[in-house]
Amino acid sequence: MNANAHCIPLLPKQQPLPFEAAQIYEDTVLGWAKDPLPLPGIAVTRDCAFGPHPQQRYDVYRAEGARNAPILIFWHGGGWTNGYKEYVAFMARAVVGLGMALVAPGYRLAPEHRLPAAFEDSLAAVAHVIEHAADFGGRGDRIHLAGHSAGAHLAALVTLRRGDAAQAGIPPGAIRACLPVSGIMDLHHPGPAPMSMEERIYTMVLADDADDAVMSPLYWTTENNIPMWLSHGESDSARVIRSNRRMAALLARQPGPSQLHIESGLDHFSTHTSLCDPGAPWYGRLAGIVKEGRP
Repeated sequence: MNANAHCIPLLPKQQPLPFEAAQIYEDTVLGWAKDPLPLPGIAVTRDCAFGPHPQQRYDVYRAEGARNAPILIFWHGGGWTNGYKEYVAFMARAVVGLGMALVAPGYRLAPEHRLPAAFEDSLAAVAHVIEHAADFGGRGDRIHLAGHSAGAHLAALVTLRRGDAAQAGIPPGAIRACLPVSGIMDLHHPGPAPMSMEERIYTMVLADDADDAVMSPLYWTTENNIPMWLSHGESDSARVIRSNRRMAALLARQPGPSQLHIESGLDHFSTHTSLCDPGAPWYGRLAGIVKEGRP
């Protein structure tokens, strides 16, 4: 691992993004990540390995001298086929400002590594963070999960598939809350249009078409007892809006508290880029959950 390095390394080239808005988003967040200015008071540890593959790495951002900090694990988006953990780097100032440590994991990407590979990597990353939390001043029993788009899907799936989490070595009670941003909560589609993003799930992302349900957080809400704070943009994609509304309705009937927040004026990508502002409402919700979780 590379400790206290503020400049991000040269990133490996990936396949072209499927549309222009996604490329603009990537250029924006990676541009922020490449800011050569140091992060005052923030220690950075890059490329902590939780597996042998180059994408099985995570970066940690925390206050210098941090001790017993609650942890936010935030997965990047990119449709499970693209994306870098460095998409998340710009959030460090705001998250550390809340007294937390920020962990930004990578995961193996489709189509070379189809789902459930990214889900398995996400479970492994959480287990590794918990095991090594004290090494970077964090608390392994106060883990908060989140992500954007495909990363939000992974955060929700890790939270809700409790049996898989336990099998991966994640202790019961370690995950305190999940706050997915513009998550794709339902991969199933009965007849996706040719060349559509929905068809892409079947042609590029899933290892088996029949796994569209078991890889969808929507179908794992039964008996959930972990706080789930869903959010999406007012102008988000139709599948994100619909799947979050359906999931919110199911979560409302479970033991754990849940909320659905619609971010006014934001689209699928600006729900994440808006988090460059430490005053964004999403951070307020996260801060409230962290405060309530203190002994």
